[in-house]
Amino acid sequence: MELRNLTGFSEFLLLGLSEEAELQPLIFGLFLSMYLVTVLGNLLIILAVSSDSHLHTPMYFFLCNLSLVDIFFTSTTVPKMLWNIQKQNKAITYGGCITQMYYFILFVGMDSFLLTVMAYDRFVAICHPLHYMVIMNPRLCGLLVLVAWIISGLHSLLQCLMVLQLSFCPELKIPHFFCELNQMIELACSDTFLTKMVMYFGAMLLGGGPFAGILYSYSKIVSSICTIPSAQGKYKAFSTCVSHLSVVCLFYGTGAIGVYLSSAFTQSSHSNAAASVMYTVVTSMLNPFIYSLRNQDMKRALKRFLGMVAIKGLVVLGLKKCT
Repeated sequence: MELRNLTGFSEFLLLGLSEEAELQPLIFGLFLSMYLVTVLGNLLIILAVSSDSHLHTPMYFFLCNLSLVDIFFTSTTVPKMLWNIQKQNKAITYGGCITQMYYFILFVGMDSFLLTVMAYDRFVAICHPLHYMVIMNPRLCGLLVLVAWIISGLHSLLQCLMVLQLSFCPELKIPHFFCELNQMIELACSDTFLTKMVMYFGAMLLGGGPFAGILYSYSKIVSSICTIPSAQGKYKAFSTCVSHLSVVCLFYGTGAIGVYLSSAFTQSSHSNAAASVMYTVVTSMLNPFIYSLRNQDMKRALKRFLGMVAIKGLVVLGLKKCT
């Protein structure tokens, strides 16, 4: 079979979730709604925390970073998908595909690292409450986020460089709604052994490593909570972890069970693409609701921020009427 070494002039075809024409308006409307809710919800979290000095703590600093990453994460895949549906054109350039894949891997890694850092933050807050502000100082918080960006960026760069070494067959159809790493490797006609090894090693290191860190942190948290004598004290300590634990279960559950484990039992690429929606779109959309609905401080900050926006809007409207 003829190999084709792809350069800037080549294109891939993103087949999306379904090739049936009558379903495209429904998919477009659904994903546009989810994207707008994701961006608006996460943006509100960032603005509410930034405007409330009571929330300028390490916990909410990491939450703001997670919300920002979730906006970028969803924006990596959904707008291109919506554009293709609107234009009825499934093509994406080779350069665009590599770029999309780079940022997708980058933001998946950042999500994983930030959830781990947030677990460590809860561990320090519950297990070492008297030293919390000393340990979780602004310098350490900033350093943790910076290291997460550097490691995720280098890992993403390595994966993309490995894909760039591959030669591809003339059949360039990706049964997905974005350029997913595994799907790209499957399209290659050259030897992919080394590329797959790097992919699996990276997944184990940057997926399994942070997850192990989260499990370790929560094992210590549970042990510490069990030593609290009063039931009210136990509830109060555990309630600070519920939102984070819910997001962790949602992120790793949909990512591992919904996609990678399901691929072991089904050969349907479209089924895997549909499962990917859970951790690429749904998780980022639900995060703001999880953190705001069960967090009284977050609720108050959101109400205060929205009240300020409403008052400013009324003032501007009144000034316009006066002029």
